Amino acid sequence: MELKAAKAPASVEAYRLAWPRLVRLGRLLTGSLELGEDLAQEAWFGLLRKGEVDNVDAYLRRSIVNLAINARRRSARERHHLSSLTEGTVWQPDPDDLWPLVVALPARQRAALVLRYYEDLSEAEIAKVLGCRPGTVKSLTSRALARLRDEVTR
Repeated sequence: MELKAAKAPASVEAYRLAWPRLVRLGRLLTGSLELGEDLAQEAWFGLLRKGEVDNVDAYLRRSIVNLAINARRRSARERHHLSSLTEGTVWQPDPDDLWPLVVALPARQRAALVLRYYEDLSEAEIAKVLGCRPGTVKSLTSRALARLRDEVTR
Protein backbone atom coordinates (compact mmCIF):
# COMPACT_ATOMS: atom_id res chain seq x y z
CA MET A 1 0.00 0.00 0.00
CA GLU A 2 1.41 3.34 -1.01
CA LEU A 3 1.48 6.14 1.52
CA LYS A 4 0.75 9.58 0.13
CA ALA A 5 0.14 11.60 3.26
CA ALA A 6 0.97 14.96 1.73
CA LYS A 7 2.28 17.36 4.32
CA ALA A 8 0.74 15.38 7.16
CA PRO A 9 2.57 14.21 10.27
CA ALA A 10 3.38 10.52 10.41
CA SER A 11 0.73 8.48 12.20
CA VAL A 12 0.80 5.18 14.02
CA GLU A 13 -1.37 3.68 11.27
CA ALA A 14 1.03 4.86 8.55
CA TYR A 15 3.91 3.34 10.51
CA ARG A 16 2.07 0.03 10.88
CA LEU A 17 1.34 -0.11 7.15
CA ALA A 18 4.83 0.93 6.02
CA TRP A 19 6.90 -1.14 8.46
CA PRO A 20 6.83 -4.59 6.78
CA ARG A 21 7.56 -3.14 3.34
CA LEU A 22 10.41 -1.00 4.65
CA VAL A 23 12.00 -3.90 6.51
CA ARG A 24 11.66 -6.11 3.43
CA LEU A 25 13.29 -3.47 1.20
CA GLY A 26 16.08 -2.95 3.73
CA ARG A 27 16.66 -6.71 3.95
CA LEU A 28 16.83 -7.08 0.19
CA LEU A 29 19.30 -4.22 -0.08
CA THR A 30 21.55 -5.38 2.76
CA GLY A 31 21.06 -9.13 2.93
CA SER A 32 20.30 -8.93 6.66
CA LEU A 33 16.93 -8.89 8.37
CA GLU A 34 18.37 -7.18 11.45
CA LEU A 35 20.06 -4.47 9.41
CA GLY A 36 16.87 -4.11 7.35
CA GLU A 37 14.93 -3.44 10.55
CA ASP A 38 17.53 -0.92 11.68
CA LEU A 39 17.36 0.88 8.34
CA ALA A 40 13.55 0.96 8.44
CA GLN A 41 13.66 2.45 11.92
CA GLU A 42 16.24 5.06 10.88
CA ALA A 43 14.19 5.98 7.81
CA TRP A 44 11.11 6.44 9.97
CA PHE A 45 13.02 8.60 12.46
CA GLY A 46 14.27 10.67 9.52
CA LEU A 47 10.67 11.19 8.42
CA LEU A 48 9.68 12.27 11.93
CA ARG A 49 12.61 14.71 12.08
CA LYS A 50 11.70 16.10 8.66
CA GLY A 51 8.11 16.67 9.68
CA GLU A 52 6.30 17.40 6.45
CA VAL A 53 7.00 15.69 3.12
CA ASP A 54 5.03 15.66 -0.11
CA ASN A 55 5.24 11.89 -0.64
CA VAL A 56 5.90 9.77 2.44
CA ASP A 57 6.34 6.55 0.45
CA ALA A 58 8.98 8.06 -1.84
CA TYR A 59 10.77 9.69 1.09
CA LEU A 60 10.96 6.44 3.04
CA ARG A 61 12.09 4.41 0.01
CA ARG A 62 14.83 6.91 -0.80
CA SER A 63 15.90 6.95 2.85
CA ILE A 64 16.20 3.15 2.96
CA VAL A 65 18.32 3.10 -0.20
CA ASN A 66 20.61 5.87 1.05
CA LEU A 67 20.96 4.26 4.48
CA ALA A 68 21.74 0.89 2.88
CA ILE A 69 24.45 2.45 0.71
CA ASN A 70 25.94 4.17 3.77
CA ALA A 71 25.84 0.91 5.75
CA ARG A 72 27.60 -0.87 2.89
CA ARG A 73 30.32 1.80 2.80
CA ARG A 74 30.77 1.61 6.56
CA SER A 75 31.02 -2.17 6.39
CA ALA A 76 33.60 -1.95 3.60
CA ARG A 77 35.70 0.46 5.65
CA GLU A 78 35.49 -1.87 8.65
CA ARG A 79 36.50 -4.90 6.54
CA HIS A 80 39.39 -2.95 5.05
CA HIS A 81 40.56 -1.90 8.49
CA LEU A 82 40.27 -5.45 9.86
CA SER A 83 42.06 -6.95 6.86
CA SER A 84 44.96 -4.57 7.42
CA LEU A 85 45.21 -5.83 11.01
CA THR A 86 45.13 -9.54 10.25
CA GLU A 87 45.41 -11.69 7.18
CA GLY A 88 42.07 -13.38 6.60
CA THR A 89 40.66 -15.99 4.29
CA VAL A 90 38.79 -15.15 1.12
CA TRP A 91 35.13 -16.09 1.11
CA GLN A 92 33.92 -17.83 -2.06
CA PRO A 93 30.16 -17.87 -2.64
CA ASP A 94 28.41 -21.16 -3.33
CA PRO A 95 27.67 -21.16 -7.09
CA ASP A 96 24.33 -22.89 -6.47
CA ASP A 97 23.02 -20.11 -4.26
CA LEU A 98 22.20 -16.80 -5.95
CA TRP A 99 21.47 -14.74 -2.83
CA PRO A 100 25.07 -14.46 -1.62
CA LEU A 101 26.00 -13.30 -5.10
CA VAL A 102 23.36 -10.58 -5.01
CA VAL A 103 24.53 -9.51 -1.55
CA ALA A 104 28.08 -9.25 -2.89
CA LEU A 105 27.12 -6.77 -5.62
CA PRO A 106 28.08 -3.13 -5.17
CA ALA A 107 25.40 -1.23 -3.28
CA ARG A 108 24.09 0.81 -6.22
CA GLN A 109 23.93 -2.21 -8.51
CA ARG A 110 22.06 -4.19 -5.86
CA ALA A 111 19.73 -1.26 -5.24
CA ALA A 112 18.97 -1.02 -8.97
CA LEU A 113 18.16 -4.75 -9.14
CA VAL A 114 16.03 -4.75 -6.01
CA LEU A 115 14.10 -1.65 -7.02
CA ARG A 116 13.57 -3.00 -10.54
CA TYR A 117 12.74 -6.65 -9.90
CA TYR A 118 11.35 -6.54 -6.37
CA GLU A 119 9.75 -3.13 -6.08
CA ASP A 120 8.83 -3.26 -9.80
CA LEU A 121 9.77 0.37 -10.36
CA SER A 122 10.40 1.83 -13.80
CA GLU A 123 13.83 3.06 -14.81
CA ALA A 124 12.67 6.65 -14.33
CA GLU A 125 11.40 5.89 -10.81
CA ILE A 126 14.61 4.07 -9.92
CA ALA A 127 16.62 7.02 -11.25
CA LYS A 128 14.70 9.33 -8.90
CA VAL A 129 15.32 7.06 -5.92
CA LEU A 130 19.03 6.66 -6.67
CA GLY A 131 19.48 10.30 -7.68
CA CYS A 132 20.85 9.51 -11.13
CA ARG A 133 19.79 9.43 -14.78
CA PRO A 134 17.72 6.61 -16.32
CA GLY A 135 20.72 5.69 -18.48
CA THR A 136 22.75 5.13 -15.33
CA VAL A 137 20.00 2.83 -14.03
CA LYS A 138 20.22 0.81 -17.25
CA SER A 139 23.99 0.60 -16.88
CA LEU A 140 23.82 -0.41 -13.21
CA THR A 141 21.22 -3.09 -13.94
CA SER A 142 23.12 -4.42 -16.95
CA ARG A 143 26.41 -4.62 -15.06
CA ALA A 144 24.77 -6.28 -12.07
CA LEU A 145 23.09 -8.92 -14.24
CA ALA A 146 26.32 -9.53 -16.17
CA ARG A 147 28.23 -9.94 -12.92
CA LEU A 148 25.65 -12.39 -11.58
CA ARG A 149 25.72 -14.29 -14.88
CA ASP A 150 29.52 -14.51 -14.76
CA GLU A 151 29.48 -15.73 -11.17
CA VAL A 152 26.82 -18.36 -11.84
CA THR A 153 28.60 -19.75 -14.91
CA ARG A 154 31.96 -20.14 -13.14
